Amino acid sequence: MTLDDLARTIAARASADPDSSWTAKLLAKGPEKCAEKFGEEAVEAIIEAVKGDRARLTSEAADVLFHLLVMLQSRGVALDDVMAELAHRQGTSGLSEKASRSKD
Repeated sequence: MTLDDLARTIAARASADPDSSWTAKLLAKGPEKCAEKFGEEAVEAIIEAVKGDRARLTSEAADVLFHLLVMLQSRGVALDDVMAELAHRQGTSGLSEKASRSKD
C-alpha cells in the first residue's frame, strides 16, 4: 500500500457511517480532534525513537502517517498538495528553505 492508496481510502471512508469506520468516527469529531490524535501518535513515535525499539517505532510511524492523512483530510488538504510542496522544495537547501519562511 502506498500513501496515495491510504489517502484514497481515508477520503472514501470520510463519508462512511461513523459507527462502521474508525476513520469516519475520527473525522466526524472534527479537525481539532484529528489534530490532537495526530499529536498523540507523533509523541508515541518520538518515545519509541528515543527508546530505540525499532519494531515499535515502525508501528508508531505507521500510526503517525495514517493520522497525518486523516488530519489533512479533515481540513481538505490533498496529499498531492503536500507532495507538490515537497517537490517545490527539492533542490533547495533545508537551511535556505527554512530561512526563507516568514517569521510570525
